[in-house]
Amino acid sequence: MKLKKGDLVTVIKGKENGKTAKIEKVFSKEAKVLVEGVNQFKRHVKARMQGQKSEIVTITKPLRAENVMLVCPKCKKLVRVGYKFLKDEKVRICKRCSKEI
Repeated sequence: MKLKKGDLVTVIKGKENGKTAKIEKVFSKEAKVLVEGVNQFKRHVKARMQGQKSEIVTITKPLRAENVMLVCPKCKKLVRVGYKFLKDEKVRICKRCSKEI
């Protein structure tokens, strides 16, 4: 997967279309990303013990990776990610401006 934790992404599909935020966690096996403040749902939690209150909590669910696009830190546009080999390391590059991400 070409996205990493801490990348700035924009949602391009779904009900949260157009929102921009950072990636909190990447689930590479499921090809999903958890984006902070995006795709939030309310969940009712029942009291488990006596004296504990029932409450409504807000949880963030992961989005599919193909529904988000990386925002290049250099050109500030939505971009696709490529790779380039520099000496012994593999680095991610922006497909628009060809700068290292």
